[in-house]
Amino acid sequence: MKKRVLSMLMAGTMVAGMLTGCGGDDGTASDSSTSDSSTSDSSASDSSAGTDAASGEEDLSPITFEYYNADGKNGNWSETAVGAAITEATGVTLEITYPVSSTGDASEDVALMIANDEYPDMIYSKASVTNLYEAGALIDMRDLIEQYGPNIKKMYGDEFEKLKWGAEDEGIYQLSYAGVRGTIFSTGGTCQIQYAVLAENNYEYPKTLEEYEAMIKSYLEAHPTTEDGLETIGISMSASDWHWMITLGNPAGFIADAAPDNGQWLIDENYNCTYKHTSEDEKEYFRWLSRMYDEGILDPNFATQTDDDYIAKLSSGRVVAITDANWHYMQAEAALRAEGKEDKTYCGLPVVMDPNDKAPTLMYQGLQVGYGLAITKSCEDPVRAIKFLDYLCSEEGAILYKWGIEGTHYFLDDNGKRYRTEEEIAKAQTDPDYGKTTGIGNYVGFPIYGDGVLDSNGDYMTPISKESVRAEYNDTQKAACEAWGAELLIDIFPQPDEFETPVYSPLWAYAIPQELSNNVSILDEIAFPALVKCVTEPESSFDANWDAMIAELEANNLEETETMMTEFLAAKVQ
Repeated sequence: MKKRVLSMLMAGTMVAGMLTGCGGDDGTASDSSTSDSSTSDSSASDSSAGTDAASGEEDLSPITFEYYNADGKNGNWSETAVGAAITEATGVTLEITYPVSSTGDASEDVALMIANDEYPDMIYSKASVTNLYEAGALIDMRDLIEQYGPNIKKMYGDEFEKLKWGAEDEGIYQLSYAGVRGTIFSTGGTCQIQYAVLAENNYEYPKTLEEYEAMIKSYLEAHPTTEDGLETIGISMSASDWHWMITLGNPAGFIADAAPDNGQWLIDENYNCTYKHTSEDEKEYFRWLSRMYDEGILDPNFATQTDDDYIAKLSSGRVVAITDANWHYMQAEAALRAEGKEDKTYCGLPVVMDPNDKAPTLMYQGLQVGYGLAITKSCEDPVRAIKFLDYLCSEEGAILYKWGIEGTHYFLDDNGKRYRTEEEIAKAQTDPDYGKTTGIGNYVGFPIYGDGVLDSNGDYMTPISKESVRAEYNDTQKAACEAWGAELLIDIFPQPDEFETPVYSPLWAYAIPQELSNNVSILDEIAFPALVKCVTEPESSFDANWDAMIAELEANNLEETETMMTEFLAAKVQ
């Protein structure tokens, strides 16, 4: 029956979905693997996968689990070296399906699963997890973890209890997909600018929106076209679909409010939640964007071009500046590096609107919960499933998934430490399909360690460390560091110890009640076109357009939704 429903899902059509924050994370972006630097050197423990804690016997007999993944990757499990190696170690093969829609929206698929009461064995459904939970489709993994998941408990450590569903239900229904106890070593910051621009300004980097604007305009004046004869574009965005949240909505909160990523919400010291697109500071940010549009600095097609068109523009090297997340534009950077256009790649910046504010990019917000991998009630062997997940959390499994195969993708030096050859590093940096062909970091949704975490031998669990990041910088990046007197590009940002870690997890990733989710979706559906209108119509109409948006939001339960979100967060804080 599960085979049939999954075939139906893949044949169906999907509506465009919207992310509630930067959660389009593909598991390789360091921005979504943040952690307190004080825990980044924690050692992970190991345990054999497939070992029955009660009997000590291993079951490595072949078994196939159907895995639905809401993020569009490549499901050729057995055709990748990593997938085949995990199967050899556990006996488990994954039959992976994804949403048909390129937006990665799982809502229609999940609705069909619930209607038919038929589910894959395991599922990573992102924001649709609430629907599955309310339908009784997910199993509580707590007892299974206690009996068969020592590595799972070790991975999440003192944040393990954050995995529970809530105060009224302390069951654990999914494992967080975000890198655990990691450290940020690279970031897109609040916005980005090409290294070529910095080089022309003696590597002085903009810290405020005013300085950002001036630097962009100066470069455009000096370089109206590229070396290829293409018209240079000041700022571009991808805002014709759900990516509006990534390139238009999220940067407004980062730059104008100097707020960490809590999706569509600003949270004060008393944990009161405010829908961020009503912020007076954001109003002034969008007024600035409107002026940039009127002056021809902002791409006239920013709100109509497809995401593919946007990435193609970045890949051409003609876009001077962007306001984006690095996981989103990394494919364009790989293409630029492959063409030898390193100076046209982007440097992440700590730009804020108010010079008294601090860009919160490196702030540790706690373990991201809400998005994760779950086992469904349709799984006929949940013990094997939890053992499989426990293997992924073991040192052996974690290293295999992030490093690949020893002797192929990485080697051991004379001290027994893992390293990658320059050739392998180049492949990983320039081949957009590297993860798909190798399986390394490819199957989003898995529980993973964050970058910078050490194993029991004092070696890094992932290939990303301070030393590796620095060693892998290209000449352009090294020149910037040298000019700044910095070891890493992130050294120009306010550091993690300058911020307090909130007692709550990032709000965008929580699984919220369906009624509240519906209310937020309505607000987003109003804000999206209204903000675009505020930007694209003449600046003289800005105030009237902004006021009209606020009035429509208020008429659609803005105050009630803010109260509901505040009460929801209060329960989490308790």
